[in-house]
Amino acid sequence: MEAQIVLDLLEHALIPAQLMNQHAQGGVGDIPFTQAYPEVWVIRDTDYDRGCKIIQHYEAMPHSDNIVRCPSCAEENPENFQLCWRCGCGLEAALPESVSTRPPCSNKNKQQ
Repeated sequence: MEAQIVLDLLEHALIPAQLMNQHAQGGVGDIPFTQAYPEVWVIRDTDYDRGCKIIQHYEAMPHSDNIVRCPSCAEENPENFQLCWRCGCGLEAALPESVSTRPPCSNKNKQQ
């Protein structure tokens, strides 16, 4: 999944890349596990340095388990989302909640 995120980041930066070994996980045991890792290959040599900087920036981003509740439908979203995955409402005004202190889930979500 993380290799796909990196591939998407590169493609968003107009760097053509390819995901290799995406289906090789099923071969682990018959082939060495290091040969089954997904790999992202940058197509053009001239894009390599810029691609490395994008990947380094992605890897340096702090990981957070905080969530925000959509002000429109009350759905939980990861803190780094800008739009609610469920209704598309903007999350810029929503305050993050700690996962450990969030209230229990309820089935009272508004339907739109």
